[in-house]
Amino acid sequence: NLWATWCVPCRKEMPALDSLQTKLGGKDFEVVAINIDTRDPDKPKNFLKEANLTNLGYFSDQKAKVFQDLKNIGKALGMPTSVLVDGKGCEIANIAGPAEWASDDAIKLVKAALQPAAAGF
Repeated sequence: NLWATWCVPCRKEMPALDSLQTKLGGKDFEVVAINIDTRDPDKPKNFLKEANLTNLGYFSDQKAKVFQDLKNIGKALGMPTSVLVDGKGCEIANIAGPAEWASDDAIKLVKAALQPAAAGF
């Protein structure tokens, strides 16, 4: 998930991502929320702390290169942007805009993505 403190939908989505990490995080799944703020490196850390989002790891790309790279290949139209990747590094889904990550549907999506592919496919 790519997010920034200046992005209101991103900030709104962060508690749900924290909840998803709490529910499903482990050796087979992790929410990797990458902050792309380019100015004050303490601002995103302070936001996470003030919002009590303690289950998400802190990842930062202060040059916003990952966003630009995804934008250049048509995978990121705006913020937030989320990409669901399987254990082999293959993209399963790309979501433009905020999502209800703590919802039953989101949890079902992630659990389905964690299941091994059916034999013969």
